[in-house]
Amino acid sequence: MKQRLQQSAESDPPRILISGGGTGGHIFPALSIANAIKRLRPDAEILFVGALGRMEMERVPAAGYKIVGLPVSGFDRKRLWRNFKVLWHLWKSMRLARKVLRDFNPDYAVGVGGYASGPMLKAAQKAGVPTLLQEQNSYAGVTNKLLASKARHICVAYENMDRFFPADRIMMTGNPVRSSLTENALTRQEAKIALGFKADKPLVVVVGGSLGARTVNEAMQASVSEILSSGIQVLWQTGKLYYDRYAKISDGREDLQIVPFVAAMDKAYAAADLMVSRAGASTISEIQILGKPSVLVPSPNVAEDHQTKNAEALVGRNAAVMVRDVDAASELGKTIIKLASDEKALSVLASNVSSMALTGADDKIARLILADIDKQN
Repeated sequence: MKQRLQQSAESDPPRILISGGGTGGHIFPALSIANAIKRLRPDAEILFVGALGRMEMERVPAAGYKIVGLPVSGFDRKRLWRNFKVLWHLWKSMRLARKVLRDFNPDYAVGVGGYASGPMLKAAQKAGVPTLLQEQNSYAGVTNKLLASKARHICVAYENMDRFFPADRIMMTGNPVRSSLTENALTRQEAKIALGFKADKPLVVVVGGSLGARTVNEAMQASVSEILSSGIQVLWQTGKLYYDRYAKISDGREDLQIVPFVAAMDKAYAAADLMVSRAGASTISEIQILGKPSVLVPSPNVAEDHQTKNAEALVGRNAAVMVRDVDAASELGKTIIKLASDEKALSVLASNVSSMALTGADDKIARLILADIDKQN
């Protein structure tokens, strides 16, 4: 592996390993970085490393990239006895990560967070492969904090990240977002019609993440009749785990669509007068870049409560409204009704959140990686 790093033939295609996943919030940035690398260097060879059984094992091949799965999982903080199996899987993952390095022989390794990035990036660093970390959240994850001291670059989307990382490694790039979202050319009215809604009525798009959000779904079930009665249309993504429980609520209604997953997310964003979502880093970056007013319901079931910290970073700039998960059942519906009918408030939120956007993150990160590889050759 190190022999390859010492080669000087510039004609050799760069070989780049990208590791991480577990949720759409990790997978979409990883794919955006890969796509940007391929735009700049079509000959680049890219291999993904994810966690077996997680959604990246389907999404990455669907996007046209090869992926290797590690048998790694997160620690169970509530049922500690289950972590014997977790530690066994971690040991197996470290062994497999070393084999991946020998077989693929990368010039560079990129970690985007998630279960697999820990063992994979640790193995790469031990082997002397240059590494770049992409930290999406305002509160750094444990894996990236552990890997930071040996990383060449740490790409972030929030200020004051020197609380967690060496200041001389930090690059303020923003979070990569799906290019399909930014390339959509439909007006709000055209997008509403394309989705089957009326162009002249406000539309609220509710998403709880790719797997769904129980609290958000329950709050919507309790309030959706009142929301619709106020003249608001709703596109409600339940997540595949919850769809069957709520699907029949929309029977016979033109102003309500309930789906397990929004495939045309570009149209959904374009059509939305108001977004309601969890506060994952990728979603927040999309909201910022697209300038969308939002009600954020941070998930309490994430490490270090980082979604609340993500949301607070916007709320402090009057760039979003936050409803805490514990208050969602009683407050979410009322907040949606009040905000969706207040055009001035929506305009202020849109303007403020747009001012926080950092665009072109995928291109910045890809150029950083390729420049480092060129210096090695």
